[in-house]
Amino acid sequence: MTPPPRSLRDLAGFAVSPVGFGIMPFAGAYGPADLDALAPAVHRVLDAGPVLIDTADFYGTEPNVLNAALGRALAGRTGEAVLSVKTGLRWRPPSGAVHSGRPDDLRRACDAALAALGTERIDLFVLGRVDPDVPVEESVGAIGDLAAAGKVGGVGLSEVGPRTLRRAHAAHPVAVLQTEYSLWERGVEAEILPTARELGVGFVASSPLGRGFLAGALSSPDDLAEGDGRRGFPRWQGGDFAHNRELVRGAAALAAEIGATPPQVALAWLLARGADVVPIPGTRSPERAAENLAAADLRLTEAQAAELDRLFPPGAAAGDRYPAAAMATIAAD
Repeated sequence: MTPPPRSLRDLAGFAVSPVGFGIMPFAGAYGPADLDALAPAVHRVLDAGPVLIDTADFYGTEPNVLNAALGRALAGRTGEAVLSVKTGLRWRPPSGAVHSGRPDDLRRACDAALAALGTERIDLFVLGRVDPDVPVEESVGAIGDLAAAGKVGGVGLSEVGPRTLRRAHAAHPVAVLQTEYSLWERGVEAEILPTARELGVGFVASSPLGRGFLAGALSSPDDLAEGDGRRGFPRWQGGDFAHNRELVRGAAALAAEIGATPPQVALAWLLARGADVVPIPGTRSPERAAENLAAADLRLTEAQAAELDRLFPPGAAAGDRYPAAAMATIAAD
């Protein structure tokens, strides 16, 4: 018997499945890159579509390498996905991040991403980080011009505070805000999410499983493969790891009682925060991707949700969510 279709969410006018798909892991962020594995996973999530697929031109060893792989995976099925493409940032070791939010940079980045993806239109073009040397109004205005030209469907921002969001939205309507939000990262709840809702800006929750920590599969930082970028994240180190592992064990016990997986419970909690929230968990496994999408079918009781709130109050996780270089790229109001 074919299961009934899941209800869709309205994200800036795009009808999408409640749970999206982040493809950064295929680019080598959490171990060796595996671009060949992208197509099977993408095809699996599209079967439950339409799905928001999140990518970036700065993921991978060179610009647009991941977008090109995604373009190949979507061949003949582009219309089944809603594409969110981040831009505006380049990683240049050892100095760290280099911003590129100038209008000319963004126009070139859009054309390059379109070519790599093999499409004529990007649904959501998202400024991955605000360039400290460029007023945010200029950057979103340039993306707005791309929307007027038909190359972009909507303007997005990532990791900005409420005042920056207001400034940007006054210059050009912002369709979506993408920022980290999960059981162990609830900082958006105080001001950022309420501001987005006031302005009618859709919310994309990045790292909704704590970059995999909330899955509860690791017992030690040593379980991470060599080259896994999470080895450099504070929450995955030393005493912070031990503290955070205890938090996750409580959620895993609740998941076992419910008969669901820990990732599904974490995503179900997030989906219950509002119909305007679309999480984008990432995984390289087609099976795990399908499992994550199935979290949309899980309904937590009030008691179960309250228990998760008790286990993960705001500020419960130990350690910064990014290493120092990455924290420096987050715009401060």
